[in-house]
Amino acid sequence: MCGITGVLAFTEAGEGAIKKLHQATEALRHRGPDGSGMFVQQTIALANRRLSVIAPGTANNQPLTDASGRYTITYNGEILNYKVLREKLVARGIAFRTTSDTEVLLQLYILHGHKCLKKLHGFFAFAIYDAAEQSLFVARDRYGEKPLLYYKDGDKFLFGSELKALLELGVPRELDFTSLYQYLQLTYIPAPATILKGIKKLSPGHYLYIRNSKVQDINWYKQPFEQYDEEVSRLSYKQQQVQLQQLLRNAVTERLTADVPVGAFLSGGIDSSVVVALASEQVAGLQTFSVGFPEQPFFDETNYARLVANKFKTNHIEVKLTNQDLYDNLFGMLEGLSEPFADSSALAVYSLSKQAGKQVKVVLSGDGADELFAGYNKHRAELQVLARGPATELVTALDPLWANLPQSRNSFIANKVRQLHRFAAGARLSASERYWFWATWQQEQQALALLKPEHRGKAFNRLYQARKSRLLEHVSKNQFNLNSVLCADWQLVLANDMLPKIDLMGMANGLEIRSPFLDHRVVKFAFSLPVSAKIDKSYQKKILQDAFRHKLPPELYRRPKKGFEVPLLSFLQTEGAGLVEQYLADELVEAQQIFDVEQTRRLRQSFKGEAAGTIQTQIWQLLVFQFWWVNTFRSDN
Repeated sequence: MCGITGVLAFTEAGEGAIKKLHQATEALRHRGPDGSGMFVQQTIALANRRLSVIAPGTANNQPLTDASGRYTITYNGEILNYKVLREKLVARGIAFRTTSDTEVLLQLYILHGHKCLKKLHGFFAFAIYDAAEQSLFVARDRYGEKPLLYYKDGDKFLFGSELKALLELGVPRELDFTSLYQYLQLTYIPAPATILKGIKKLSPGHYLYIRNSKVQDINWYKQPFEQYDEEVSRLSYKQQQVQLQQLLRNAVTERLTADVPVGAFLSGGIDSSVVVALASEQVAGLQTFSVGFPEQPFFDETNYARLVANKFKTNHIEVKLTNQDLYDNLFGMLEGLSEPFADSSALAVYSLSKQAGKQVKVVLSGDGADELFAGYNKHRAELQVLARGPATELVTALDPLWANLPQSRNSFIANKVRQLHRFAAGARLSASERYWFWATWQQEQQALALLKPEHRGKAFNRLYQARKSRLLEHVSKNQFNLNSVLCADWQLVLANDMLPKIDLMGMANGLEIRSPFLDHRVVKFAFSLPVSAKIDKSYQKKILQDAFRHKLPPELYRRPKKGFEVPLLSFLQTEGAGLVEQYLADELVEAQQIFDVEQTRRLRQSFKGEAAGTIQTQIWQLLVFQFWWVNTFRSDN
């Protein structure tokens, strides 16, 4: 696991960026505290910051050049089947100078070119320079577990694991208002866009080939959304459970591959509990970590995590966070972001990773299960809308009542009212409009109103419509069902919210987070299952729950579904109150010339009253953006 960055210059002017490579590498130090290296030759420069997980010796540091001197690699990630691949390469007469998965990947590319990608199990982003062709090959894993951003102009091609590396290399700092507009709706910016014009994220399952100043973008892995598996369809439901058990057991086994101790995050939900149950079969005294909020019992689920830890005899650590703890960790979290990212649970992941990183370098997690097996509340809501039963009609008819009752995410009753109101509003929309409504935190007109009038045309335009249409392609088809929603979530929510969150927050603390549910064989199997195996009137993540019911504490099956959240409102009204006043101050907003100062003032004032519980996310979005903007545009660069 590492941070990578590099430059391929096309002209003498482009070579100037190479002189800034050291600063770009230092900007990624948190991703790789164990070592660093640079490879520089005339028009090419590659750099690496290393977190030593596999083959930790210094002989395995990067960048790595093959014996011929032709190929050089800088690589971020883990190839979990590297030992099997190495044996096959040795059988073909290939000699190895190191014991690393990095050299296996390099030799595999030399032998197979881009076709090597489909042989890889794991997660990665890497770049390989071919000195004979003077070309660069840059690739990203199937689902986007590891990040890769890039920039190209007439003089050079730049890439890096995080935006801050590209900023050090001298990319233009021009705000993309369409991206900002999407951020204000979603709390994140979907690939391939970034918050800055001209800088792109390499999409999951894509690679780039750069030669003679030309860039080819190739989709090497097709998501298995439309796949019908005849073999799976012939299995009984019980047989499907057995197959899922075996696939997940194998996925956990592979993700325990490391030359350092591996722990696990444990929330007490089904997903992480399944992972811990399987990992504990192979690791005695597995180190597990959970997070709780003693000042806010509504958000604290450590008792469920404790039940699982006791059952599987793990070495369990509970990270108890007060509002003061959240404040103490806030700036580390914000500085760990590559661009504005306002999923507030990132603060909890950062705090948990900070503690876990003191004990281990690798943890397993349950990320991806909700998107695979219909675990979100909106999936149950969609099932009810499609069924069009009397309950749906009643909730929709009572929407005027829900709209006038207190709504908040901070108590059971107020949260239930909020959910009923959103359900009623969404039930009246078309499938694609409903999906977007339930995926966003602000409606289009609300988000647009936050921008100064002269910027609204730059935000809501053809580019925005094209980006949105691409994200909604799965829910805009005629043959719409709940699987369409899961496909859209995999493409939108998982790839752009969940995975960046665990990568950035883990790596900010030198911690690698791996999820067995992202094993490509598990994903392929899950998307071949019928909707009825995943969700029905009684259960969400039905097959996952049933497959491991015999292993997990029964109390987990009687708990209400709850997302992984932080007590955001309480924090922003106590220790975080001064930051709201500072970063949303009229003077700063006026100086920026981005937001409508009357709108931000109204939000700031409303946050002091009864409406606070309904606008906490909007306040958080603005606070996160403002911190990023001040540090990006008001720096000494």
